[in-house]
Amino acid sequence: MSSRVPRTLFSWLDVLAIAAWGILFLKYWVTGKLFLLIHPNYIWLTIIAGFVLLVLAGIRAVTLFRRARRGERIGGSATQHLTLFPPGWSSALLLATAILGLLISPRAFASQTAIDRGVNDTLTMTRVKPQAFRGIQESEDKSIVDWIRTLTVYPEPDAYTGQKAKVQGFVTYPPNLPDQYLLISRFVITCCAADVYPVSLPVKLSQSRKAYKPDTWLEIEGQMITETLSEKRQLVIAATGIKEISEPKNPYDY
Repeated sequence: MSSRVPRTLFSWLDVLAIAAWGILFLKYWVTGKLFLLIHPNYIWLTIIAGFVLLVLAGIRAVTLFRRARRGERIGGSATQHLTLFPPGWSSALLLATAILGLLISPRAFASQTAIDRGVNDTLTMTRVKPQAFRGIQESEDKSIVDWIRTLTVYPEPDAYTGQKAKVQGFVTYPPNLPDQYLLISRFVITCCAADVYPVSLPVKLSQSRKAYKPDTWLEIEGQMITETLSEKRQLVIAATGIKEISEPKNPYDY
């Protein structure tokens, strides 16, 4: 009897851990936080996984109830618990992690993360997808990522001088950027939050950038010009209109 009680507790700990992760996935879905964690293409998989985990936890719970009513022993032989870690350790860790996820709300990456990960005005050639912007007719319809992909294919900034631009992103101030400039940035997600990387375009202001705090989301309208920044000729948006906006539901691009 003495070994039966702990094994019963371990079995219920498994149920709680499975159910907690199912609830966590579905909570992130209902609250819209999944957009901060995974690519939109995989959201439906996460939702299905959440429901499956709850069903599995329910089936396991019913099985435990039935065995308890019949007085059956729960668990296997004592040798099954001769493992590197104490019995129930892995389930307890999974449960604790899920509880932390339920208590702590995920947030979008900020400008400091963009600086730490290397704010760039180009994408590597392996990530270029020209078809993503081929159908866009008006330059005002291009997002920051569309402009970056265009520059990656044809990097001469003078080719775009005079074109109109209208982009949305958050403010970033990397080191050594002149006071009259800021970077308008977005994170690009390919699979999950672990692989996001920043892209940005320089913006030339008609006033000091002190009016715009880092991480503030802006919609910037302007005209493309060529400027030399950090000894490099770059495509820059000469801002003619700046409007502060709310952080979008899905702050990442792809």
